[in-house]
Amino acid sequence: MKKKVIKFVVISILIFIIGVFFFGLNKSSIYNTQDLIGNKIVSIELENFYGKKKITEKDLTVNNFTLINFWASWCAPCRIEHPYLLKLNKEKNIVMLGVNFKDNKEQAKNFLKKLGNPYDSLTVDKLGKNSINFGVYGIPESILIDNDLTIIKKFIGPINESDFNFIKKKINKL
Repeated sequence: MKKKVIKFVVISILIFIIGVFFFGLNKSSIYNTQDLIGNKIVSIELENFYGKKKITEKDLTVNNFTLINFWASWCAPCRIEHPYLLKLNKEKNIVMLGVNFKDNKEQAKNFLKKLGNPYDSLTVDKLGKNSINFGVYGIPESILIDNDLTIIKKFIGPINESDFNFIKKKINKL
């Protein structure tokens, strides 16, 4: 009787391990944020870079479109996308919200002073915890939302010419 119980437990454990292994292999390891598109941002509370009032979701509903851009002064790809952000800032119907990610405040100020500040509002995420709520796992990343706080598109990596044209086309449809 004892041997049957031990045999049953060992077989059960082996079946469990094989099952976990099988399901783990079938799971996609590619980071995909497609499920965010079409969803609404429910709650935002970002600390203002200059220590003033916090930015909340209510602040984003007054704009036709908002591009939330996660960046840092130490991020080389952030420098690559910066000229596109400056060009987007000149467009009507869009407001740029910068989220300075795990950065030194003085270095961030120098970055913007040297390259130009494309942001209408600037916030800070010192520990990177707020960025997790947006599905951000690296920078630069950007999220385009409308005034209903619906996510239109998420851009992983630096904004490029194609992304710029997509955003420009989307915001000028009004």
